Amino acid sequence: MRNIEIRQLDYSKFEGQKYEAKITTDRYLAIEPRDDGYLVQWKELPEPMTHTLSDEMLSDWLDDPVAYGAFDGDELLGFVEGFLEKWNNRYRIANICVFDSEARRSGIGTKLIEIMISEAAKSKARMVVLETQSYNFKAISFYKKNGFEIIGFDRYAYSNHDPEDHNLRIEMGRMI
Repeated sequence: MRNIEIRQLDYSKFEGQKYEAKITTDRYLAIEPRDDGYLVQWKELPEPMTHTLSDEMLSDWLDDPVAYGAFDGDELLGFVEGFLEKWNNRYRIANICVFDSEARRSGIGTKLIEIMISEAAKSKARMVVLETQSYNFKAISFYKKNGFEIIGFDRYAYSNHDPEDHNLRIEMGRMI
């Protein structure tokens, strides 16, 4: 059994460090134009698909970020980073990731999101927001379980083929 400890990340050690996570799903959130609005529904895929997400920690675009890691001893199992968007007083979770799919669903993500909600409350933000993708059923379900709701979407955020790739940007938020 792992002894998970949440600690603030040492920027000098983790800034710019690359990470990767594999997401496997059997459904996606379809958002299709209909009449004067949109039809939003979960659709099953004929066979599961896997996306690999890669990014770097503590990117230079983050404005005064706060970041925490979930550690088992010295091993970093996952992290979360966020910052206050001063222009609209919302706290943006820029990244949250549990690296090893075997460690997911063990409470690590919940601990990480809770500490960022606490940071958001300390900053006196009016809400917490984050971005995910329409193919990431598990993430959307996790965020909903933690009080988030879909507050917006972008059908072409990543490419001109996002709808057929089932890769729409989903914006989710939670009031504080």
